[in-house]
Amino acid sequence: MIAFIDDHRVVYGVEPICRVLPIAPSTYYAHAARRADPGLLPARARSDAALMIEIRRVFEENFCVYGVRKVWRQLGREGVAVARCTVARLMRIMELHGIVRGKRVRTTIPHPATACPLDRVSRLFKAPRPNALWVSDFTCVATWSGVVYVAFVIDAFARRIVGWRASRTAHAGFVLDALEQALHERRPLQGGGLVHHSDRGSQYLALRYTERLAEAGVEPSVGSVGDSYDNALAETINGLFKAEVIHRCGPWRSFEAVEFATLEWVDWFNTRRLLEPIGNIPPAEAEACYFAQVEVKTLAA
Repeated sequence: MIAFIDDHRVVYGVEPICRVLPIAPSTYYAHAARRADPGLLPARARSDAALMIEIRRVFEENFCVYGVRKVWRQLGREGVAVARCTVARLMRIMELHGIVRGKRVRTTIPHPATACPLDRVSRLFKAPRPNALWVSDFTCVATWSGVVYVAFVIDAFARRIVGWRASRTAHAGFVLDALEQALHERRPLQGGGLVHHSDRGSQYLALRYTERLAEAGVEPSVGSVGDSYDNALAETINGLFKAEVIHRCGPWRSFEAVEFATLEWVDWFNTRRLLEPIGNIPPAEAEACYFAQVEVKTLAA
């Protein structure tokens, strides 16, 4: 009604229009005064306006994937005291929505004739410390120039991505490249009890891959069934990647575009993304807290 009066007040006048519409002239003039001077807005309206700026900033700084819960928790981490229901109300007004993950696409095919290592995980994807359990998997992305495959190696302690690689083909070499990156970045101790878990995909059962694990002193582990539950943590990371990057930003033109977007996402995921299973903090922060506690115990001893 306010917009209608604005459009027709010059021709008909405010009071005649208000006699026809269910609105008092004083109400219209009050709205007009508030538009001219935001200081006249009610306290709640002023608070909402300020919060909407912060909510949009947090939403856009985090790949536009956070829903109400994550936005609310990030605001709390930054010292912005606000109720979760208020964040939900304002995000509805601004039409901001978190990303919803879709169905899983099957990429690795189990090979029943190939000898497999034992399953040392048994679907318990929890680790007492960093470099105790890594999980690996890869997914595929359709582009205008063909399919791109993206492999990840994840440290189960804080769900940090410690290795990744994109490739135009799903050969064993590209998952080995992701493993090499993880070994170079983390430098696990020989015989340190690190377990590497994957599904029954032929890429992870290739001779070169298993030999590299043995050379690095890493114990191999393969899901006993070969379905998504036997590699659930890696499937979860793949699902987040597809929902937060691939499905949100597509269609994809080229391999290079997917590779660069993955690089940006991995850096954000490791250093800034809030993960509920580790206490709504980023993976890097969770690991830093662990090593700080270890240092305190060492000094105390």
